[in-house]
Amino acid sequence: MEKYVSEVKLIDHNQQIIFEYLSNFENLSEYLNSGLIEKITKQVPQVKITDFESDRDSCKFNITGMGVARIRIVNREPFKTIKVESSGGLPLSFTFWIQLLPETPHQTKMRLTLHADMNMMIKMMAGNKLAEGINQLAETLSKLPYK
Repeated sequence: MEKYVSEVKLIDHNQQIIFEYLSNFENLSEYLNSGLIEKITKQVPQVKITDFESDRDSCKFNITGMGVARIRIVNREPFKTIKVESSGGLPLSFTFWIQLLPETPHQTKMRLTLHADMNMMIKMMAGNKLAEGINQLAETLSKLPYK
């Protein structure tokens, strides 16, 4: 099991607002379908995401060449932690945490942690990209239009 931890990001929003937004995949669906998927494809051309669908607790999407990915929120600790797990479809399994900590009443620190279980070949191909990707994801999440 490999562990990847993002840099800590400071977000100019209240911890509760960020938690409520990120703990509902329907909010992310709106953002992903409005252009984020295209940005990801431009940054990482070998990863093409299509057919994104979500409800409050889960989402699924196709990654060209890898298959259908399914992820599900398995635990919410109000305003502090969101735990997400993969549920098949990819050649790796993972658990992912979004951790939130108040800095001030209107600023929140966020850190992402990914535990990934993958075979040696995938680790050699994707290991460095996962380390970069966790920081890119943290940067992207820190800039979402929280409301």
